[in-house]
Formats: sequence, C-alpha cells, structure tokens
Amino acid sequence: MLNFNLLPENANNLYKGNRVSLWFFIAFVCLMTWRSIIHMFFQEYGMHTIANLKLLTGDPDPMPLIYMFFSLWGFAQLIFCAVCWVIIFRYKSLIPLMYLLWILEWGIRTFLYPVMSGDLTASIIYSDGVTPGAVGAPYVTVLLLIFFVLSLKKRN
Repeated sequence: MLNFNLLPENANNLYKGNRVSLWFFIAFVCLMTWRSIIHMFFQEYGMHTIANLKLLTGDPDPMPLIYMFFSLWGFAQLIFCAVCWVIIFRYKSLIPLMYLLWILEWGIRTFLYPVMSGDLTASIIYSDGVTPGAVGAPYVTVLLLIFFVLSLKKRN
C-alpha cells in the first residue's frame, strides 16, 4: 500500500518505505554531495574538463566571475545536500518528500530547461560537448521516480 503522506504528523527517524529506496537515496546523496563539492571548490576542473565548457577570453577576463557563479551554484547544491544528510541521520520519515524535491530539480532539468532555453546555439558555441548532467538527466529522473514510489510503499 502506498502512503502519500509526504509530511508525516511527526517527523521522526522511522522510515516506513522500501529499504532499497533508502539505500538508493543514501547513494544518490553521496553522488550529489560529491558533485556539489566539485562545483564549489574545483570550478575550473568541473566547468572545463567535466562540463566541456570552453574557456572564454576577453579584457577584463570574464572567467573569474563565471567561476564565482559556478562556485555559488555548487554551494547552493551543497546546502541542499546538507539538508538531505540531516534527514538521513535524523528524520528518515521525510525521505519521500526529499525524493519529490530531487525529482523537481532533475525533472525541470530534463523537461522544462530544454524548452526554456529554446535556441541551443549558445550551448553549441560555448561548449565542446554535452555535459554529463544533461545526458543523464532523463535517466536520473526516471530512477528517482521509481525509488520515490518505492519510498511510499510500506514495508510488511
């Protein structure tokens, strides 16, 4: 039976969903925490080597400002991951809610962002290839949806 109560009366450490969903969530948060650390502290590596974005030149040099925004994005991701870690260790009953928030992030990246960006000329001009997040977003969204449903299913 599915439990659609995403906000339990008492947020506690009793996780009632499928155990596989719990362990997937922990592994996923580990991966997202690592991604956030790369974006925050290793902006140049994450931006050029992993995300395949070209180095921009000019006077003044635009890259320090771009790296700062990339780092701030990583910091925002790290804050979200920190909330997930608090939930993993202290409030497991909120894991279905966190799944829903991750689905929103990855779902928008999968379905809404390509529509919003419209003309993809800029991503072709400023990139040497597709970012791993863009390639993996549809698969991650489907996985998150599957494990979200499993997190709602009560164990026997």
